[in-house]
Amino acid sequence: MPGPRAYPTGRRVPRRLAQLYLGLVLYGASSALLVRAALGLGPWDVLHQGLSERVGLSIGTVAVVLGAAVLLLWVPLRQRPGLGTVSNVFLVGLVMDATLALVPEPRAMAVRVPLVFFAVALNGLATGLYVSARFGPGPRDGLMTGLHEVTGRSVRLVRTGIEIVVLATGFALGGSAGAGTVVYALAIGPLSQFFLRVCAVPEAPAADTPDAPDTREGERPRPARWWTRRNRAGRGTECPTAGT
Repeated sequence: MPGPRAYPTGRRVPRRLAQLYLGLVLYGASSALLVRAALGLGPWDVLHQGLSERVGLSIGTVAVVLGAAVLLLWVPLRQRPGLGTVSNVFLVGLVMDATLALVPEPRAMAVRVPLVFFAVALNGLATGLYVSARFGPGPRDGLMTGLHEVTGRSVRLVRTGIEIVVLATGFALGGSAGAGTVVYALAIGPLSQFFLRVCAVPEAPAADTPDAPDTREGERPRPARWWTRRNRAGRGTECPTAGT
């Protein structure tokens, strides 16, 4: 479980709230733009799209329902949701549907290919914004870290396993996997790491808070790293996560 340092309270709250909700809005919008590009989606959105076509609900509604279902899996894994977790469940799917209603589907490949790269870059920025706000991980990321803690397997192995299962299931249900999926898989990790540093919220100076600051004088503020866990052997494991 994240310690009390993971979600500091009373520090730069207005900026953190703005980052959280701007990031979630951009995340939903970028996911919708990938749908409009029609060249392949990220693993979870492949599943959302496949389920959407099977059950007759919008992809955003499916994302909300599935996010809530995944959040229920946190209970046996003893994960603790935050404001960002709950907001993620509802807001991303609603913004996806709103963006799809506003943005027409492009026909020309000369528009669709650049749209994929723009959407993936926007998704990386969105991830950096909402994760750095430190209001809790998305439901799918919490599932990943919870399984990591329960099984003792590495975060990378757990995440890879989850996304392979999700992608295969979504593709079997009729979700769109293609070149855009490959671009997303290769680029989202480095992009998220970059924007986590850019969007990091600096701690308040020691004079403004009774708690000791997280950075020493002269050091660059570090991004939030709620995904860092210690296994029983005492070794740190990091996951540059980008999912919701």
